Amino acid sequence: MNKKTAIIIVAALLLVIGAAVFFIIKQSLQLKDYSQLTEQLNYDKEQLAEEYSDFAVQFEGADYKTDNDSLQNLLDAEKQKVRSLLDELKSVKATNLTRIRQLQDELTSVRKVMMHYVMQIDSLNVANQRLTTENTQIRQQYNEASQTVTSLTREKATLNERISLASMLQAQNIVVKTLNDKDKETSKLNKTEKLEFCFQIGKNITAPVGEKTVYIRILRPDNNVMTKSGGNTFNFENKQINYSAKRVIEYGGEEVPLCIYWAVTETLFAGEYRVDIFTDGNLIGQKKFTIGK
Repeated sequence: MNKKTAIIIVAALLLVIGAAVFFIIKQSLQLKDYSQLTEQLNYDKEQLAEEYSDFAVQFEGADYKTDNDSLQNLLDAEKQKVRSLLDELKSVKATNLTRIRQLQDELTSVRKVMMHYVMQIDSLNVANQRLTTENTQIRQQYNEASQTVTSLTREKATLNERISLASMLQAQNIVVKTLNDKDKETSKLNKTEKLEFCFQIGKNITAPVGEKTVYIRILRPDNNVMTKSGGNTFNFENKQINYSAKRVIEYGGEEVPLCIYWAVTETLFAGEYRVDIFTDGNLIGQKKFTIGK
């Protein structure tokens, strides 16, 4: 082998070795770049997953509740969708950039939708709270008004009662006499033919004026009413009760004296009797008296 040939062979070997070294260095650099890229993609994927995990936890932990069932169901559906997308994001390969980008877009879209629902729920809750407050105020005002009405009703009832009492007539100076057949007073039971009840209807400028019927009820010692007929009744406290005798008078607000008589047609018994006097549906006087032997 001559010297020229040897130089050519050496030069060729150096070229081959140089090419081999260049290839090895290039491959090494490529592997390093790929490893760094893969590491970066995994980091980006983890960051994305962490971001949306925090978002999901935020909505799971927050009390976004509403009485609107339709809106609540929509929000719950979006929450479930986030969980499903996160599960897929955690399982997809970091190098699958296309799917990761799709998942990122979908999660972004879901977050916007959920935020929209949350804003609606907040608006509804604020409106409901305002209505609740207004209803409470209205109810309080109603209760206060009801209490006022009740108080005024009681005051009116008390006033009416006082007016009624003030306008009620009174039978005054009641005198009872037992008379014989000559209209002379007698103390003998067997000589008594008539009972005389004289009194005055007192002056009362607040009482209604006009024609009035005055009733008397004579009660025997056994508390039975002396009456000529079972049909002789008048109204008192929403009941029909018997009377013994009556008289119609004209009342003008001034004192009116009158007498009412009872003709004795039954056997009288010795003992304590009582006469009750009524007019305008009111008991206006009472008097106990004794008829002796």
